[in-house]
Amino acid sequence: MSTQINTAFVNQFSANVTMLSQQMGSLLRSTVDTETVTGEKAFFDQVGSAAAAVRTTRHADTPMMETPHSRRMVTLQDFEYADLIDDQDKIRMLSDPTSVYAKAAAAGIGRAMDDVIITAFNASASTGKSGSTSTAFPAGNIVAHGSAGLTVAKLISAKKILDQNSVDPSINRYIVVSPEQIEDLLNTTSVTSSDFNTVKALATGTVDSFVGFKFIVSNRLKDDGTSRQCYAWAEDGMKLAVGKEPSAQITQRADKSYATQVYYCASFGATRMEEAKVVQVLCNE
Repeated sequence: MSTQINTAFVNQFSANVTMLSQQMGSLLRSTVDTETVTGEKAFFDQVGSAAAAVRTTRHADTPMMETPHSRRMVTLQDFEYADLIDDQDKIRMLSDPTSVYAKAAAAGIGRAMDDVIITAFNASASTGKSGSTSTAFPAGNIVAHGSAGLTVAKLISAKKILDQNSVDPSINRYIVVSPEQIEDLLNTTSVTSSDFNTVKALATGTVDSFVGFKFIVSNRLKDDGTSRQCYAWAEDGMKLAVGKEPSAQITQRADKSYATQVYYCASFGATRMEEAKVVQVLCNE
């Protein structure tokens, strides 16, 4: 028996580069009103509710009403990603990692977009003609955590706030929660009952829609140490302003020994368009 056979052994490596678990792109972009803009700042004009006057006499003067106007401002931020892949890296690996780097970059830009939207949910909004007025998130739109996780009662309270604010029920409504809140709901009898929950949460292991809200599960919500900050909103209650769509450039860098550079960039910002259409739901964790 040859004792030298081990010199012929080879190491086998995967021909593919795999990506570790991560959120692939933005989860929230499709749930808010999105508009393409130009410039460093973008302004969005709004018209409030108007009242009609009762006509009391014939041939009376035409009544002139003061229609309320308001404005919101969004300041765009620039985001970018770049990494180098040396030519020798491609030789040492069985597959070219360039496409995987590009996917990772796109996913990172998408997560940054979600972070911007989440921050805008309860941040002070820039309002007024020049955007110099700061409008804070109203305390009346906060559902207290009450030393409890996400409950049916909290969902009903969030819905009630939107309804009392006369939010058009035909506008899509969403709620973003963490996996912890999904577990809270799955352990709630009224949700797990197929008679009460049309989405059959237990059958699929997830909660899709409930109390008029479409559920989005995200791991990027803020946690202050005692409670998770979840948000319920009507689609047009939030605005995402996109100055530059995420775009990629994959080029060779002569100044870096002709290494391949994967570069991604985007420009966007977000604001709360109307306080009446956004509710903060605090959940104990």
